[in-house]
Amino acid sequence: MKRNIQVLLLLFLGVGLLHISLLTDLYLRYVRPGLRPALIASGVLLIALGAVSAARDGFPFNRPRTHGDAQDQDQGNEADHGHGHSHAGGPKVAWLLYVPALTILFLAPPALGSYTASRDDAKAPKAPASTTGDSLFPALPDKGVVEMSLNDFSSRAVWDTDRTLKGHTVRLTGFVTPGRHGTWYVSRLVISCCAADAQVRKVRVHGPAAPPADTWVTVTGTWRPTGKLGTDDASPALDVSIVDRVPAPKDPYHDVVVTPDSR
Repeated sequence: MKRNIQVLLLLFLGVGLLHISLLTDLYLRYVRPGLRPALIASGVLLIALGAVSAARDGFPFNRPRTHGDAQDQDQGNEADHGHGHSHAGGPKVAWLLYVPALTILFLAPPALGSYTASRDDAKAPKAPASTTGDSLFPALPDKGVVEMSLNDFSSRAVWDTDRTLKGHTVRLTGFVTPGRHGTWYVSRLVISCCAADAQVRKVRVHGPAAPPADTWVTVTGTWRPTGKLGTDDASPALDVSIVDRVPAPKDPYHDVVVTPDSR
């Protein structure tokens, strides 16, 4: 790969990073919002390096060689003759670096979804610690439908021995994950840093037929106890009466209570 083509690679990578982090919200498919400044800074740095390299080496054509450059080239050719080939242009496999560079620029991959959720075991968050002897989970509102995150619902459904979910109608939002034998789940993926460390939160849905995989839905229903509470034998499940399709959120990994203003 010639040096001027390497310059083009730097520019593509830099512009791609700025495209997903500065001009759009696509970066939220891959990392937490707090990493946006780092992505922008990286994009600017890559473009700056590409510009400096272009000024030094010439772009899109190599700059004319000076007498000193010609001598260096001749010496390099003599050295190459010693083992029969030249490394001046770099290995051909380096062209594969254009694949991620052009991908994030023209075809940003989607966020993780049902494919990942169906292949990873869901783990309910651990119960909050309590040193006062009070209930580990605060009581839910007595009236109306309770909007809950999958994180909160899953934790209560597994670890809440006081059964604060009992008798309440709850509403959860996530994407559809098909299960075995016609079962399905409403799921979310939560991340600590980036999509590589994603953890699955999913609640089994009982009642209506499953919408297509990866469809974002809001489900309304009542808690179905499954297994012995307070142990790993319990699992989150919901008897669903209403399924509404909703737009995918800008940040698919931010598992928070959905309100009409935030949809």
